[in-house]
Amino acid sequence: MQSRQIIPQNARPHPRERVVVVSDDVTLLLPPPTTRLLPPPVAVDVTDDEFDTMVRRALQTVRGTLLFRVRVAERNGEVHIAAAAVGTGSERQFLLLELPVNGGRLSIEAASRSRSPLAKIAASYAGLLDAFHAAA
Repeated sequence: MQSRQIIPQNARPHPRERVVVVSDDVTLLLPPPTTRLLPPPVAVDVTDDEFDTMVRRALQTVRGTLLFRVRVAERNGEVHIAAAAVGTGSERQFLLLELPVNGGRLSIEAASRSRSPLAKIAASYAGLLDAFHAAA
């Protein structure tokens, strides 16, 4: 079996790159030995204001209301948590939005399915806000 190079016409290797033919189907282009890798990105904590802005923008798209937000210390580090209400009347649902302080994915969970103690506080806080609005 004779090895052969399969390199597309528009993808010519750089003069310092080495072409290694592993098999009839696999050809690798190796970078020159002087190639330097970029350092990994530095993780930057998400500030309270950044989290607030992120949550408000997300809620704006679904016409939701921010009830409260807190920063909580957990086993894996600190976490931003916000409680929100979406909908009105009997259709109103409460959500918990969670984001690790050191970044990651914003998770959204229905308060009715959550095991977090903040889930029960969300509904109570919304009732308190309703009472304040009615009295105003």
